[in-house]
Amino acid sequence: MTESQTTVLVPGRIHPRALERLKSAFTVIQTDPGAEMALSEDDKAKITGVATTNRMPAHWIGELPNLKVISNFGVGYDGVDAAFAASRGIIVTHTPDVLNDEVADTTIGLLINTVRRLPVAETYLRGGRWEKEGAFALSPLSLKNRHVGLLGLGRIGIEIARRLEPFKVKISYHTRNPREGVPYTYVPTLIELAQSVDTLISIIPATPETHKIINADVLSALGSNGVFINVGRGTSVDEDALMAALKSGTIAAAGLDVFYDEPRIPAGFFDLPNLSMLPHVASASVPTRNDMADLVVNNLIGWFRDGKVLTPVPETPVKG
Repeated sequence: MTESQTTVLVPGRIHPRALERLKSAFTVIQTDPGAEMALSEDDKAKITGVATTNRMPAHWIGELPNLKVISNFGVGYDGVDAAFAASRGIIVTHTPDVLNDEVADTTIGLLINTVRRLPVAETYLRGGRWEKEGAFALSPLSLKNRHVGLLGLGRIGIEIARRLEPFKVKISYHTRNPREGVPYTYVPTLIELAQSVDTLISIIPATPETHKIINADVLSALGSNGVFINVGRGTSVDEDALMAALKSGTIAAAGLDVFYDEPRIPAGFFDLPNLSMLPHVASASVPTRNDMADLVVNNLIGWFRDGKVLTPVPETPVKG
């Protein structure tokens, strides 16, 4: 069977570049959002590959008897049941590394926006208030002399840390195990990390262990001068606790690129002057998303042409 005769399912939406390249290489079946598995039994039997944007639960996988490989658009793949796929010998891939720099750059930008209130200052200027009301208020916070704690020090975390070094801040981190060969201070627990720093950046994935791990106790430990930044997954944060901490002054400010139930944002967040928000855009540049799209397709081509993939997830039964 040639690649063009290989049938790949695209359940719902995917990046246009990925879809274009998929159609040039494979026979593609694309379903509508909300009806991702509305397929005939004949079509289900034909499908041997899937290209998805972080949605492939176990019951979908179970409906495709001849599925061999799932290629996920995104470094995070919590919406793909990789463990179930592995139990059936199905390969799962994702798109690490190609987005590291973009996410790290955005994290630094979000941190500066949060501390210095730059978006608020621009809105002040654009509204004509500078001329009418005078200078914009001094920002109560600064990045100078801060101690930054990284919750997670994987590929993206390392890039964030490297970008922080020129700002002359102290850097600590917490992960399950210390990393060798890094110049940053390891802290054995999250609560100890929050107690020792005044700026906490979360870059952790969504897992049962990380669900709402940023809670009232962690925020209280971060303290009244504390700044919290999240570019990992929204499910790692207890948003009610965060809202309460921002309102009460338990922490000074927060910057979020991800949310628990995005794109739905808690209504109370919009009224918080010490909260900076972005609509999950950390990797959202044309060059980076094109690179991610290419990697999705290249993983599928590699598997069906050579029996090898470029970027398998840790759970997958084949390592490339």
